[in-house]
Amino acid sequence: MSVKNRSIGINVVSNGITIRIWAPNAEHVSLRICKEHLDLPMQRQERGYWTLITNLLHVGDLYKIVLDGKKYLPDVASLFQPGGVNEASQIFDLNSFKWTDGKWNNLQLEEYIMYELHTGTFTTDGTFAGIETRLDYLKELGINAIELMPVAQFPGKRNWGYDGIYPFAVQQSYGGPQALQQLVDACHAKGVAVILDVVYNHIGPEGNYFNEYGPYFTEKYHTPWGKAINFDDAGCDAVREYYIENALMWFRDFHIDALRLDAVHAIKDFSPRHILAEIKEHVDQLNKQSGKNHYLIIECDLNDPRFIDPLNNKGLGMDAQWIDEFHHALRITAGGESTGYYEDFKGIRDLAKSYNDAYVFDGQYSQHRDKNFGAHLNSNPGKQFVVFSQNHDQVGNRMLGERSSQLFSFEMQKLMAAAVITSPYLPMLFMGEEYGETNPFLFFVNHTDPEFINQVREGRKADFTAFHTGGEVPDPTFYDTFSKSQLQWHLINQGSHKTLLSYYKKLISLRKLLPALKYLNRKQLKVDVNKDNQILTLHRWHENDYVLILMNFSDNSHQTTLPQTDRGWLKQLDSASLIWSGLKNSPDQLSSSAVIELQPQSVLIYTVN
Repeated sequence: MSVKNRSIGINVVSNGITIRIWAPNAEHVSLRICKEHLDLPMQRQERGYWTLITNLLHVGDLYKIVLDGKKYLPDVASLFQPGGVNEASQIFDLNSFKWTDGKWNNLQLEEYIMYELHTGTFTTDGTFAGIETRLDYLKELGINAIELMPVAQFPGKRNWGYDGIYPFAVQQSYGGPQALQQLVDACHAKGVAVILDVVYNHIGPEGNYFNEYGPYFTEKYHTPWGKAINFDDAGCDAVREYYIENALMWFRDFHIDALRLDAVHAIKDFSPRHILAEIKEHVDQLNKQSGKNHYLIIECDLNDPRFIDPLNNKGLGMDAQWIDEFHHALRITAGGESTGYYEDFKGIRDLAKSYNDAYVFDGQYSQHRDKNFGAHLNSNPGKQFVVFSQNHDQVGNRMLGERSSQLFSFEMQKLMAAAVITSPYLPMLFMGEEYGETNPFLFFVNHTDPEFINQVREGRKADFTAFHTGGEVPDPTFYDTFSKSQLQWHLINQGSHKTLLSYYKKLISLRKLLPALKYLNRKQLKVDVNKDNQILTLHRWHENDYVLILMNFSDNSHQTTLPQTDRGWLKQLDSASLIWSGLKNSPDQLSSSAVIELQPQSVLIYTVN
């Protein structure tokens, strides 16, 4: 494998078109040029590969792969599927785009202020071009890294993206591959990094022709989606190459800055060298060759430090991971329901533990799992953990897709935002939370096969039986379910929405301005909890800079005494201030050991004067 060019599929080179297809079970393989109904025979190579170099193909041509003269299939390494998942593939030149981001340097990971968005519902356009129109808004908010939910080709025109079929092909209804390149280039011009969500744990059902080509799946393991992707069984070397090449393509050819790897706990691999570690090795090689930094961020439900420990310490080398447990503890502390996987979390003390240890469960008994769960973290820095008060899963996994704006008071929304943004971790917002979007974010698909449509409907009902009783599940296949999930941009200039947006801007600016918040040293942190009064006090410092964050999660006001200092205290933010539509302004300056009243569901941030 080379980090310079894609080693599989169709690639445009100086002397024509090269094709390299893995089809170990076929006796004959050819390439059909659709417009001419011409089949070009391919040459058998070692270990199931078939190759061809030709000048009869051109950029923009539609083609199919022909197996044994009778199966005319889309290319599973296709870069573009303009007609959808069941139709012909189209030749795309990865090197044709004229990049203008030559001077762009990816941000240091600890600087990321992340914003997760879904391309189809972020704007009414539902395209990459639509996202570009909102980049100035995101910059003004303080965002410097957007995270795109998966864009790999899926069935139809609307989907969360986790049922993608072609990992290399960019969704045609979003604008296709060149439009994604244009968006990334525009983001870099604004100083915004781009994170792309990718799915390496399964492939969606509709339009899935992988089994026709070879053993992309294995019977050894099963996942929530069926047979596992074959990372360690017979024929796995080609499958591993396929996914390594996919990661490299996004970084090299689309200038993506970081990948977020979905649910890596569902990747089954007992090889001596785990596929994640092998991907990391190749990304490190690319980084060295290009002089650029690219990050690998994972979603992992195992609380196992091995995933984020460095390669030279017997880890898998991932740069960071999402921490759902911080979210769970925060939601329970804020008064959220304790059903389903929330049943393990008891509130403010768990939130304090997550501030201290990232993982809430690091070896103790989990009632929800009925076993001891997790392992303790040691020296892993704060930049290795992504935290949030909501995300696509935590909103969309609800039956009605309610956001925090529909579940918590205005005051509590402000408090939860501060709990995330002042943490010693990487903060992530979910699109619309910064102004209190009231539309839900529902689960939606656009399958065409009646069998898959019925499976999705029934599966959706089963997904949240532990969370809800009664009521009708919004049908994921209805267009109305999708359209109700689109952001309402007119809200940003109205009433409490405008106020909340201004509040978020202030919080994010403090995160960047105050060294004690900016630098993510988990060792320079102390947490105090008053469980009776539901008050959590977060102390953070860096060198001579000191920040005190006082959070009152209760419905009552409480008095508390500030720590002793030689110079007194200077207020930086007060969520209960009148300027944020609160109840009462707190003093701008206070003396050492002063007693202060914390308003209900509020946060105060002070620095040493």
